Amino acid sequence: MHQIDIITLGLLLLIACLVAIICRRLGQPYAIGLVVAGIGLSLSGYKIGIELTPELVFSVLLPPLVFEAALHLGWAQFRREAPLVLSLAFGGTILSALVVAGAMHGLVGWGWPASLLFGSLIAATDPVSVIALMKEQKAEQRLRFLMEAESLINDGAAAVLFALIAAWIAGGATTPTGMVMALVTTVGGGVLLGLAVAAAMMLIAGRSDDHLVEITLTMLAAYGSFLLAEELHVSGVLATLSAGMLVGNWGKDAKLTQHGGEAIVRFWDFGAFLANSVVFLLIGCREATQPIAVFLVPAVIGTLAVLVGRAVAIYPITALFRSGRNGTGMMTRHILFWGGLRGALALALALGAPASLPEHAALVSVAFAVVAFSIFVQGLTVPILLRRMERQAGA
Repeated sequence: MHQIDIITLGLLLLIACLVAIICRRLGQPYAIGLVVAGIGLSLSGYKIGIELTPELVFSVLLPPLVFEAALHLGWAQFRREAPLVLSLAFGGTILSALVVAGAMHGLVGWGWPASLLFGSLIAATDPVSVIALMKEQKAEQRLRFLMEAESLINDGAAAVLFALIAAWIAGGATTPTGMVMALVTTVGGGVLLGLAVAAAMMLIAGRSDDHLVEITLTMLAAYGSFLLAEELHVSGVLATLSAGMLVGNWGKDAKLTQHGGEAIVRFWDFGAFLANSVVFLLIGCREATQPIAVFLVPAVIGTLAVLVGRAVAIYPITALFRSGRNGTGMMTRHILFWGGLRGALALALALGAPASLPEHAALVSVAFAVVAFSIFVQGLTVPILLRRMERQAGA
């Protein structure tokens, strides 16, 4: 079994390399090519032997993607953009989730538990998709920072919201005060834990001048913060995000050697490429097997509701910051709205939804439909908006 998995993984990585070469020459987003390749593999009847499961996404693939992105989030720029980014990530997530939940309950007829769960999981703008797109299209620096930072924190906010609603369904924190306290504990605990783990790893790294030791310690910071946070029931995504920012803004300059800092950036670029490749190929393989046609009406309503929810999250909040250093132009707002792609996190949360829900099968299929629309329709058209923005800036 292990031999089959290794062979399969090698095949997936070979396909990923070929897709990357082709997409680069065609000027198309790499993620879309991978999903198409995954669909092709599934339709061909090839059994890859690796399933897209919540455990695989959360325990293996998500930590390196979040950590690598966080390495490049400069603290000075984050502090400057924090009011806008945090408002979009937390306030926007809640607004979007409520809009989607209301639509699924009122228009589709789902019960409130399933509607709220779906609204929370689909509010996550997937950092895997967003960051890959921003890198490939060489987006303007501030726009890229806003998109990446918002998607990373939004990712954690949605995961926390999903966990709180799941706990409420299971009979956990049922009072508003209990929900607020659980939210604060989950978010704050994740951030503090991530900082503590990363700081400990960097203090150890400061006693070595071996870049291989330094790389290994950053791996422990990335995975250790995530897995320990999940074990303690605080936010693993926010823990890894905090750990990555600490390593990128303090560790590289103060604790790591120059050679080690350069090696760490290259190592995590490679790690992110591998994780991206596996995520999108598996999404494609799973998309091909989803009975979306059976749930076509809920899928269409769900997709439209997600777009409306994203608009409600973006335009009013950015309008509050229309002047000052956090102000955004209308084209930036349009790209923030349309570029809020959904991906691996939403699917992992959907697959991890309680199987006891009467709407479980529909919820999973609608989530896959929304992700398919996001990747193929939004992912192919965001570059057009980016080029238009570039022309306006150069005019």
